[in-house]
Amino acid sequence: MTWTRRPITALAVCAVLLAGSAGCASRAAQGEGEVTSSPVGRLLDERDEDGSPYREVDEEEAPEVGVEVVPDSEGGWDVRLRVRNFRFSPDGTDRRVVAGRGTARLEVNGHRVALLRTPEYHLSGDFVPRGTHKVTARLYADDGSVWAVDGEPVESTADITVSWEEPSADPSVEPIAGTSALGAVVPGVPASGSPAAEVPGAGASASGAVDGRGRGGGRGSPAGAGRAW
Repeated sequence: MTWTRRPITALAVCAVLLAGSAGCASRAAQGEGEVTSSPVGRLLDERDEDGSPYREVDEEEAPEVGVEVVPDSEGGWDVRLRVRNFRFSPDGTDRRVVAGRGTARLEVNGHRVALLRTPEYHLSGDFVPRGTHKVTARLYADDGSVWAVDGEPVESTADITVSWEEPSADPSVEPIAGTSALGAVVPGVPASGSPAAEVPGAGASASGAVDGRGRGGGRGSPAGAGRAW
């Protein structure tokens, strides 16, 4: 009898321990404000230019982003992101995946410019010389994976165009006394009549998608996404 009771007692102790562990796990899972450790979405084989994998999530719970680019008075551009189902992670956040949280990477013509933890950024005019450029914002999880839906990254792109124009004479300006019409002094044009130099930033304009769809296969959706002024 003694030989048979010891295993029974041991089994009973194990059962109590297992029940206690399950109870603790249940209470932990029910903790208010705690983040579960269960995986968010699933990793795909597709990767971005830096080798970061795409993290596929359902469209209903996927984050969304739109980008607006507005020229400032100093030759630069103000970039504003409009996000939905997404919040930016502050500096020092653990590299743990949480649904709808992370950072945004800003690119110009496919080259990374900044890692954003806020929805606003000032883009220096040095990054956008004369010509047309694509400004893209793409959303990432805190572990560096790319948020994706239907195999496409969650991103939005706006096109901006910087043109340089020569100042033209204002017909309402009268020639200075003592000068002929040919030798009239016009602001921005040398008195000798030689062409004026190009003025950096003059004629800066922008155009972009307004349907909220990121270009280059990406995906975004808040109203006004991809806009540039």
